Amino acid sequence: MATKEHKDHERGGAGQGVLFLRSLRSFGAKVFLLFFLLPPTAWAGEFRGAWVAAVHNINFPAAQGQSIEAQKTQILRILETAKRCRLNALMVQVRPEGDALYASRFEPWSRFLTGTQGVNPGYDPLAFFISEGKKRSIEIHAWLNPYRASASFSKANAANHVTKRFPQYTYKVGTVLLMDPGAPEVQDHVVNVVRDIISRYDVAGIHFDDYFYPYPTNSGSVYSFPDEATFRQYGGGLSRGDWRRSNVNTLIRKVSSVVHSKPGAKFGVSPFGIYQPGVPAGTTAGVDMFNQLYADPLKWMREGWIDYLSPQLYWREGGPQSFSLLLRWWRSPQANPRGVAIWPGIAVDRLGSHGWQSGEIGGQLQLEKSLGPRGQGGFILWNIKALQNGTKGVDAVVAGN
Repeated sequence: MATKEHKDHERGGAGQGVLFLRSLRSFGAKVFLLFFLLPPTAWAGEFRGAWVAAVHNINFPAAQGQSIEAQKTQILRILETAKRCRLNALMVQVRPEGDALYASRFEPWSRFLTGTQGVNPGYDPLAFFISEGKKRSIEIHAWLNPYRASASFSKANAANHVTKRFPQYTYKVGTVLLMDPGAPEVQDHVVNVVRDIISRYDVAGIHFDDYFYPYPTNSGSVYSFPDEATFRQYGGGLSRGDWRRSNVNTLIRKVSSVVHSKPGAKFGVSPFGIYQPGVPAGTTAGVDMFNQLYADPLKWMREGWIDYLSPQLYWREGGPQSFSLLLRWWRSPQANPRGVAIWPGIAVDRLGSHGWQSGEIGGQLQLEKSLGPRGQGGFILWNIKALQNGTKGVDAVVAGN
């Protein structure tokens, strides 16, 4: 699987002006310019984000069952890291498995907070992220996984969990539980969750990741997804593939409508980085997003449902999945005629997992700035941990680019 959470592998207000230095080359010499930071939307039109994953305690919280003060300290450290690296946005995972890292009206508290799903942690992590983010001019985007119901099917779920409400639409696929995207009740539940967040929290937007229908196994075989009953009931004469894509499209469209009912709120998705094998020419992929995950980001962009797309371009420059080749294609008029903002997902975690050097990250950040049509440029980094740890000096690389 080439997904964020297992990649070899998942608004702020105006703040006080602070200074930063950016070095530029001019006539072979370094010229230093001085900037004052404005509210995030005014950062030279550039979106500078990172993912903060809760599932499996990847980033926050670092472990289950920690004290309130320990968890709040972790949040502050994450925000300070973001500020030091000149980020202006964090995609904070608040719904990793049909649960909540906030005071939800529909779903139980996450087990990744306390160790037991449904147990109140004694404070509201999302509210704390937002309030502290404002002090640092860092937007907080609520990152939700729409269909995963459990990252481990053996874990107990609370009485008000989505699997208890809709057991008939809950499927065990490998080691996880997934909800059926074709069930209108499941779609409506996700839409209600989004509406609850947008109406009660001052988030900058809603963010979905790359999990739609299940990924193939690591060996490439495709999981059987037992949605025969819903297909018979709701298929409407479509082929199974077209029907599944329609299910995902319907959710994206409905969520878009809810998010955009709040002035200024953004809705974006971070899909798998390759639309289909061989697209663009010369690209190879072990996953067919269109025909296996049943996700069609080109339609979402062309319909105007999303404000940005962050394809996960977790490969080196050059080779059969070249960073620049893919980014150029996603930004091209052919793929993106409306000029929707394309903020590539950049895999800083591969400094450790794949032995990359920080120069690869610096090069990708420079390519992001140079490859057009760029429009409102930007990037999202997977994930915040490498910046916190300063792995191979990548925090300084990000701050300087």
